[in-house]
Amino acid sequence: MNIVLTDDHPLVRRGIREILQENLHDAVVHEAQDAAGLMATLRREPIDLVILDLSLPDRHGLDCLAEIRQRKTNAMPQVLVLSMHAEQRFALRALELGADGYVTKDRAPDDIVQAIRRIQSGGRYISPEVAEALAGRAFGQRDQPLHETLSPREFRVLRELARGRSPGEIASQLFISSKTVSTYRSRVLHKLGLGSTAELARYCLEHNLID
Repeated sequence: MNIVLTDDHPLVRRGIREILQENLHDAVVHEAQDAAGLMATLRREPIDLVILDLSLPDRHGLDCLAEIRQRKTNAMPQVLVLSMHAEQRFALRALELGADGYVTKDRAPDDIVQAIRRIQSGGRYISPEVAEALAGRAFGQRDQPLHETLSPREFRVLRELARGRSPGEIASQLFISSKTVSTYRSRVLHKLGLGSTAELARYCLEHNLID
């Protein structure tokens, strides 16, 4: 089993590597400290599982996840998101983008191993907190934040606009037209009840949606 462990903190990578080597004896663990290193490893090695942190120095993990799922390749790696982010904030987005599991770094090491084994067997792993959030969405929970109503693409455009990216830059990154980006922007403004990109940025800051 080829695993690429992606995290920018060497001590975190070392700790997780030790957990993997102690419990998954057939695993070959590669390491990447940023998104560029992850993508280079995916091009070079036949990776079975990506363990992905969301807070990378050069790119957000959700963007990496989206690119992994868009790659045209016969061997699609499974992805386990392992993050410091509060689960309710990003877990649902990660699952919508195709993650096979989501674990926070404060969970016990046994949970990481359990998640990997569940994914290996063809299932998905989510913690009880994520399961509760999913149930709330399924039953139309009314107190969910407005951004939870956005589609994955709308949510991504929201975050890129809040970072100060221009429609042209976002269009190039998402391989769509600037006109389409403007359409998404209008939808996001309408759904969130906001009037400008500055208000979008303020909303994202208030809800901790950008690093």
